[in-house]
Amino acid sequence: MARHRSSASPLAWLYGALIVYASLSPFTGWRVPGVSLTHYLTLPWPRWWTGFDLAANLLGYVPLGALTCAALVRRGTRRWLALLLAVVAGTALSLAMESLQNFLPQRVASNVDLALNALGTLLGAALAAWVHWGGGMGRWETARERWFIDRSAGGLALLLLWPFGLLFPLPVPLGMGQVLARAQEALAILVQDTAVAPWFETWIAADLDRAALSPGDEFALITLGLLAPCMVAFSIARPGWRRLTLVLGAGLLGGLATTLSTTLNFGPQHAWAWITPQAVAAFALATVLGGLVSLMPPRAAAGLGLMALTALVVLVAQAPADPFFAESLQGWEQGRFIRFHGAARWVGWLWPYAAITYLLARLGARDEHS
Repeated sequence: MARHRSSASPLAWLYGALIVYASLSPFTGWRVPGVSLTHYLTLPWPRWWTGFDLAANLLGYVPLGALTCAALVRRGTRRWLALLLAVVAGTALSLAMESLQNFLPQRVASNVDLALNALGTLLGAALAAWVHWGGGMGRWETARERWFIDRSAGGLALLLLWPFGLLFPLPVPLGMGQVLARAQEALAILVQDTAVAPWFETWIAADLDRAALSPGDEFALITLGLLAPCMVAFSIARPGWRRLTLVLGAGLLGGLATTLSTTLNFGPQHAWAWITPQAVAAFALATVLGGLVSLMPPRAAAGLGLMALTALVVLVAQAPADPFFAESLQGWEQGRFIRFHGAARWVGWLWPYAAITYLLARLGARDEHS
């Protein structure tokens, strides 16, 4: 039996859930279709299509195939059978999503999408099987034993998801967790035409008039945004130089993800616009603080991480939505990023809260590496 639980299993389930969300969002306007649910399987090549859509449908299922195959192999399934089951699972999920899109007027079921999704799943599963055949999974297990404590799958899943959440437009670099505005919208719809509706309207209107964050608050938010994944890493990483490597890796990965996000939102000519003296100073301070905290035992790092993440979500909740931020959000929700919208949005919203929950669990865990 594997000493560690596989992080591929929770990641595969989570990625599958995000595919469901991205495929059926916004979950409104459901109606009974006037055609067979499988009519799209025999349709000819669509008249209107783009290379971006084709690539998105192909690449979007590659991680699902790879994660599912890897999770099955880790559970003891033979490599060829794991590959087959992963392809069947991914194809079945895509078939279900395309068929359900018949019930949504804003979605169009497509046999081309289904074929590309199945091919993407096959490519991902084949990649995972090839890595396992080449001994990659064994080497990963050895490295994991050296770098991380037992039962670290949840923490590793969070660390792998963190840069993905940075791709969704953020009010401040690394400032994930801004769910207040959407929560207000959902509550306003829920209480519409009730006695408390005027109070909610006043609350939302007052919230829209919030002043911009001060330079000090932005500096603190960026610093905490980089410290957050470091704290999660310290709760599962073994002491020593490896933790310092993780701090440097978090800084590099956070910078690259933020650069990619800026490129996607505002164009390649603005890719480095986020690199301001304030951001550079915040990255430097977070690196120094991360190096100091790396000396703490895992349980102490988890406790300090809870305080840092709580401060992060409090600060980001106070950040107003400026016009540029609102414009970039609209581009994601209505423009060419709709295929990635559901996944990146939910990760960007919920990652800090998932990290808080995980660190609370780590504080209550009983293991020899505390």
